Amino acid sequence: MSGQPLFKPAILMLAIVVISLLSWELYLRNCGVSIDYDDGPPNWADKRAMVYEPSDKTVVFIGSSRIKFDLDLDTWQDLTGTYPVMLAIEGNSPRPVLDDLADDPKFNGRLVIDVTEGLFFSNSPHDVGKRKKNIQYYKDQTPAQWAGFQLNYPLESQFVFLDEDNFSLNAMLDQLEIPSRPGVFMFPIFPREFNRKTFGRQSKMSDSFLADTSQQNKVRGIWAFFRKIDKSPPIADEGIAEVLASVKTATDKIKARGGEVLFVRTPSSGPFLIGEAQAFARERFWNPLLATTGCTGIHFADYPGMSHFECPEFSHLTPKDAVLFTRELVTAMKQDKGWKFLK
Repeated sequence: MSGQPLFKPAILMLAIVVISLLSWELYLRNCGVSIDYDDGPPNWADKRAMVYEPSDKTVVFIGSSRIKFDLDLDTWQDLTGTYPVMLAIEGNSPRPVLDDLADDPKFNGRLVIDVTEGLFFSNSPHDVGKRKKNIQYYKDQTPAQWAGFQLNYPLESQFVFLDEDNFSLNAMLDQLEIPSRPGVFMFPIFPREFNRKTFGRQSKMSDSFLADTSQQNKVRGIWAFFRKIDKSPPIADEGIAEVLASVKTATDKIKARGGEVLFVRTPSSGPFLIGEAQAFARERFWNPLLATTGCTGIHFADYPGMSHFECPEFSHLTPKDAVLFTRELVTAMKQDKGWKFLK
């Protein structure tokens, strides 16, 4: 009996918490918010552990955000019978991940490397800490962290409010977009509906983003902002040679173990494509990359089925176009590059 007065308030408090969470969930659903998986180090580490599967059953993808948007994972799996292990990281060069795989004696699989020249050939890309954090998390992951991730997945697949990137307290404060002030610099915030992420780490634009030109223009403005604040000088020939040498060393290690490497240049359009063509001419970057490494490559501009896409914000494909691009990519890999798949 003595415990009863404490028991009832505890039940009441639990009921309030449950009702509050359910109300928040229903509100977000009513606003059209869909399930979005956290794309932090735990999910990246979960996919990193898959690279040791037999090479006839998996293909590993590294790169930046474009391959995450442009490769439709379900279409790839349907057409090839292989599972796509997505290890690309937004806003980052894939070279540290390439080095990580190259230095892993157990990895001898097939690797597709997405090349966004401005990031790939840079030694100081935006947000350099994310790639290091992901790699280190994978190496240092504890059994408790692994178990926590496995337990969180079923919940994350059911509840919208668990989207840490958008509905945590810090994320919601960031969305207020408080103007910069002396001593505090505020980066622009991407619209939530621009990047909805699957558990397999594919990024997709939502239907509401595709129907809203103001959101698309906001992302275009963010790209322009990043270009404006980038004060790094153009990479010199010596710098290009240094990057190519390091990439050759890494790809040689993978090929020496029986692995296979292919580079892919995914689409861009509009002013973005014009600027990239001027700053990163193929004869100075793409062609030497293939020649130096001795690897094959697929450049979207060389294939009519890939070269016609228009990106809503100049840099990434819509989900519908990602399906078409993936079909064309698989066809090119099979017919032009001799890759063999289960299907």
